[in-house]
Amino acid sequence: MAAEQSPSTAAEIRLLPIGRGYVARRLTGRLAGSPAGGREAGRPEAGRRDFPARDIAVLGATHRPGGAPRQAGDIRFGDTEAVEPLLAQATHLLISAPPGDDGDPTLHWLGADRLAALPALRWIGYLSSTGVYGDHGGAWIDEEAALYPRAPAAVRRARAERQWLDARAPASNRRGLPVTVFRLSGIYGPGRSSFDALDAGNARRIDKPGHVFCRCHVDDICAVLRRSMAGAGAAPIYNVADDLPAPQRAAVEFAAGLTGAEPPPLIPYDPDALPPGLRRFYEACRRIRNDRIKDELGIRLLYPTYREGLRAIAMEEGRL
Repeated sequence: MAAEQSPSTAAEIRLLPIGRGYVARRLTGRLAGSPAGGREAGRPEAGRRDFPARDIAVLGATHRPGGAPRQAGDIRFGDTEAVEPLLAQATHLLISAPPGDDGDPTLHWLGADRLAALPALRWIGYLSSTGVYGDHGGAWIDEEAALYPRAPAAVRRARAERQWLDARAPASNRRGLPVTVFRLSGIYGPGRSSFDALDAGNARRIDKPGHVFCRCHVDDICAVLRRSMAGAGAAPIYNVADDLPAPQRAAVEFAAGLTGAEPPPLIPYDPDALPPGLRRFYEACRRIRNDRIKDELGIRLLYPTYREGLRAIAMEEGRL
C-alpha cells in the first residue's frame, strides 16, 4: 500500500478503516496527499486544530463483508489474525462496512469488549445514513428527530446505529467506546454524481411536487470526519448535509445544463411505475438540519448546494 504508512509510525493519528467504501477511499486519499484527496472544508477555531497529513497515518483497511479488496493489501473482513497488529496500533477506526440483518458486522466480529481494551483507541467513526429518519413530511429535522426507517437498508442501518450507540455507555467489564455516528445525506462526488447517471443513460427526472432530497459532497463529508478525528465536538450523532434540500431532478437538470447534455424527459410521479427502491425513495421526504456540524465542529461547507458541488466535479473531471 504505497500511499499508506507502516503500523509502527509515530503519527499522532493512526487510522484503520473497516471497509474501504467511497467516503473512506476519498478520505484516505486526502490524508495521503493524493490529488484525489480533495480540499479541506473546515475552518480553524480557538483551542482546536486540524492535523496536517504528516500527523496522520493510514494503517491499511479491511474489505467490506463478503467483498473484494479495494486496494492491494487490504485485509479480508473477519481475518482477526491479520487485523490484530493494526488494531493494537490504531488510535482511530472508521467503520463504513454496511450493516447486516442482525446489525453491525464489525461489532459482531471484533466485539465491544475487545475494542474497549485496545490500548491506543480514542475515536470510532460510524458512517450511517439520514435514511434512518424515514418520512417526516418535508419538515426540517435535527439529530433528535424520531426515526421511522422503512426501507430494509434503513432498518438495518438504524439497528446497527443503536448497537454502536449502546456501546458508548460503560459496562460492568469495560469502558464505553468512543463512538460518533455520522448520518450522511445522499453522497455525491467525482465518479458518483448526476454526470455519471447522464453518461450511463439512467438519469431520471421525476416530477413529484414538494418532494426534496438532501445531499452532501464527499469532500465536505471528509472535512467533517477530519474535524471530529482531530478532537472537535462531543455529540454522539452528527447530521451531514448541505444547505439546500432540493428535488432530485434539479441536480440532473443542472448537470445537463453545465455540459450541454440532453436531459432525460420529465416524468410525472407514478409510484406503481417505479421499482421498489425508487418508490421508497420518493415516499420519504425530509429536510436535514446541519447546524451541529457548523456550531460544534466549526465546518464551513465548501459546497453548500449541489450547484457548487457539481461545478467543482465538472472541473475535476475535465467536463468544463
